[in-house]
Amino acid sequence: MSGPVGLGAVLPREAAESLRAELGRLRISADVHEGHRLALVSVWVGLVVWCDGQRFWWRTSWNARRRRFVYAWHSSSEPEGAARRVALWYAQLRREGPVLPEGVDHGPR
Repeated sequence: MSGPVGLGAVLPREAAESLRAELGRLRISADVHEGHRLALVSVWVGLVVWCDGQRFWWRTSWNARRRRFVYAWHSSSEPEGAARRVALWYAQLRREGPVLPEGVDHGPR
């Protein structure tokens, strides 16, 4: 991994670990993975939070008209707020299942 990107910059892994810790405070376990200048926080089936050191982002829905996912994001300088938002999405995914694109064969369920 290369050095800091700028004054006060946070490395992706550090930001991801801070999000993982905040999720832990909310009793949500997650794993952190790192590579290609990004860190990933794996939370649940269909819920992976990407981090570049400046922001967190995750998939929230599918736009059928544009045929692409819609993403939410939150500043990595506020891991507590990001964790609260991710926790709300996590609860919804646990109730309803992952968001899947329409018109794509996802195999047996």
